[in-house]
Amino acid sequence: MQDVDSRLPMILLQDQYGRTKRKLRISVTDRCNFKCVYCMPEHPEWMNKKDLLGFESLFYFCDFMVQSGIENIRITGGEPLMRHGIVHFIQDLQSLRSKGLKRISMTTNAHYLAKYAHDLKRAGLDDLNISLDSLDPAQFFQLTQKNIQPVLEGIAAAKQAGLPFKINTVLIKGKNESQILALVHWAKAQSVPLRFIEFMPLDGDQHWTQADVVSEQDILDVLATQFQIQELKQAHEPARLYRLNGTYDVGIISTITHSFCGECDRIRLTAQGELYNCLFATQGLKLKPILDQLVQQNDQEVHQHLQQRLSEQTTAYIWRKAKGFHSIDRQHRKISMHMIGG
Repeated sequence: MQDVDSRLPMILLQDQYGRTKRKLRISVTDRCNFKCVYCMPEHPEWMNKKDLLGFESLFYFCDFMVQSGIENIRITGGEPLMRHGIVHFIQDLQSLRSKGLKRISMTTNAHYLAKYAHDLKRAGLDDLNISLDSLDPAQFFQLTQKNIQPVLEGIAAAKQAGLPFKINTVLIKGKNESQILALVHWAKAQSVPLRFIEFMPLDGDQHWTQADVVSEQDILDVLATQFQIQELKQAHEPARLYRLNGTYDVGIISTITHSFCGECDRIRLTAQGELYNCLFATQGLKLKPILDQLVQQNDQEVHQHLQQRLSEQTTAYIWRKAKGFHSIDRQHRKISMHMIGG
């Protein structure tokens, strides 16, 4: 295996609108044991495991991106804890901290977290985003086709292991908007950050409609029935924060009604090694062939040539990132949430 050539000049990962990319989402598997309606198709076709980007190639890409300016890496899926070897991969990523990596995170449904929480903490994971769309067991099962108890046990294990985490809740009209107040009271009592997310058109079967969206204003209207609300200044994050009764902050990610695209600093890599410059992009950049060649190539001259190609292709693709969510024709989007990650 060849290392990334540190003699190459650092790429400025910037798009045509001047947004510099600092955050990389990497999907390590398309497989998930949940069937969340906003993510998973009714009949998913899993990719062949031989088509997954190997950890060696994935690490090379992460190394390359960190040396190009990426500071935060988030591991996603599918469900990332279903990928054998993920804990060791997180351990390997620690070596990139000396090159500029500041944070290693994971998004999970928490079903397997009771088993892995302490190992993830020891491996150097900084924090988690945990999906929890309802506290009602029957409603949770309707949304995911899974029981809620392992998830609650996983959350408890993360707290015990000292792993910081946020709770993410996707709200869908007619499905779980009744849980807004219940989740706020629960999260407040647990001293856990909570983020509500507007339902986005990333469902596997593409049945999304605007009518399904519980908007930011809808959420605020419900919260106002029990809390005094103070809007806080938005940091360089997708969530807008609201302080309830002066004591607890709730975040709302409102891609549909209040897009944050103007400040987007994220890029994404699928489990098949395809780079996406936007969550809603209709066309990715296939990098698996060149990454596999790079980790297998022993000829230094050939390796440098391949690395230069990787640099040029990646820079050009990121430069072409669209202005924002509302400027993309999503009818031609070919990838769903379970493949590109959260």
